Amino acid sequence: MSEQSRSTGRIRGTGTRRRKPSRARRVKRAALWGAAALVAVGGSGLGYAYFTLDGNLKGVDIDAALGAGRPDDVDNGSQDILVLGSDSRSGANSGYGADEGSARADTAMVVHVDEGHTSASVVSIPRDTLVDRPACTSDTTGEQVGGEHEAMFNTAYEVGGPACAVKTVESMSGIRMDHYVEVDFTGFKKLIDELGGVGITTSKTIDDPDSHLTLKPGAHTLSGEQSLGLVRTRHSVGDGSDLGRIQLQQAFVKALMDQAKNAGVFSDPKTLFGLADTATKAVTTDSQLASVKELTGFANGLKGLDSKNVDMVTLPVEYDPEDPNRVLPQEKAGQRVWAALKQDEPIPASATAKSAGDKGAAGGVVR
Repeated sequence: MSEQSRSTGRIRGTGTRRRKPSRARRVKRAALWGAAALVAVGGSGLGYAYFTLDGNLKGVDIDAALGAGRPDDVDNGSQDILVLGSDSRSGANSGYGADEGSARADTAMVVHVDEGHTSASVVSIPRDTLVDRPACTSDTTGEQVGGEHEAMFNTAYEVGGPACAVKTVESMSGIRMDHYVEVDFTGFKKLIDELGGVGITTSKTIDDPDSHLTLKPGAHTLSGEQSLGLVRTRHSVGDGSDLGRIQLQQAFVKALMDQAKNAGVFSDPKTLFGLADTATKAVTTDSQLASVKELTGFANGLKGLDSKNVDMVTLPVEYDPEDPNRVLPQEKAGQRVWAALKQDEPIPASATAKSAGDKGAAGGVVR
């Protein structure tokens, strides 16, 4: 398969279910690139700033774009959210590479919040996973884009935008996405800086010229730029694969959740407004969340979440024997993961035991 045949995607998500408010939601979302932003908004009860924050939000009507034929909306109190990190190089993101006129999903996580909103399971989808991408409608031209067998997962966002990303995830999992959240490079950096940085500890030196990150072993408070470098790092940790990078991202998400929870930003209205303003400018959501009222209600519903109650795994995959730079889903194991989410149960360790993901030295580099 040619590299070209595996490239064509963008992402976004949607869905409809129940939403509630909380700072913990932000913690969670921040942890997932788009999460921090939501939390900021969720915690902001600044009435005087309502219209300012409301005007910052950008929404995409996923329901209208996808229409019928989606998985059932199981209204049991649980929620499934597709969180994407976009690698767009346009505008303020131009410093990270040439703008080729399209973007892909650099990071993708399906977040399942349980019925009681006290725990969550997060499934990272490697961007290089070869999947059967369904036919989609281009979000830029309105033209139909045919489906493709063994297309790279991140091409869905490139060819069809957020709706195609959601459609692809729903096709893979059989689970309807209730919501969609997207953050790009610049938005992610600003959120971290507004938060005051994120504290981590590294067990070994990280020196990656591609992500422009150099860290010695020890404790660090990462700036937005350094945080972005960490979640993009792959060549100086583990085996240099995207699977190793996902382990770094998952460790950073946990640290970000703890940082957001303990930062005390909600006791200072000025700081809170600054964070909420940055957050609402940084994210793109599904249209149902694209208002301060809805986002606040949704975020407050996640206030019971804590990093200790968030289980993060990588979709079970194996390396493609024809191309070590690509991975193939382990179908039976993957279905066990999705079944656990559908049934609102913890993901069994046996489902990921034989996966190439969640393994290797990268998992112990950051804590």
